[in-house]
Amino acid sequence: MAATRASPAIRMAVRKLMTWLLYALLVLVVAVFAAGQAGLFAGKTPADLGLVNGRLKPPSRTENSVSSQAGLYPDHPMKAYAEIAPFKFSGEGRAAIDRIRRIVETTPGARVIRAEPTYVYAQFQTRWLKFVDDAEFFADNAAKVVHVRSASRIGRGDLGVNRARIEAIRARFAAQ
Repeated sequence: MAATRASPAIRMAVRKLMTWLLYALLVLVVAVFAAGQAGLFAGKTPADLGLVNGRLKPPSRTENSVSSQAGLYPDHPMKAYAEIAPFKFSGEGRAAIDRIRRIVETTPGARVIRAEPTYVYAQFQTRWLKFVDDAEFFADNAAKVVHVRSASRIGRGDLGVNRARIEAIRARFAAQ
């Protein structure tokens, strides 16, 4: 069987198609970046953050949050995905929360929104697309732990970003 070569017209058509696809991809990338810079991926601040009877908000119903209190919601569909250990501390909860607040304040893209003696609420914003995650920390003096909840505002998954962030904060907390 003789090998066939594409005709010059077909090669030209393929080249034009590839060029058009490259331009379309470039336009798409620029549009997504511009949308992020305009804040279109930030989402809205949840209205139900904070403590209610010593509990933080339950984990999200999708794979985009972690919570050291996930065990309080045994029938929650994302309980296994969301479970993360609380931070252990000795001494006073106020001092533990103050350490966490200082760690968060020095984390790139982080902003402390509310700081109380035993509670901190912070927002973490990604650099390029400006996605916002909400994180809460609550010192339980009786149990000597800081409970944590961190969740993405939008999307069905976070690619493990919230867990990695909380574990990085935990490592810095333990090192101090």
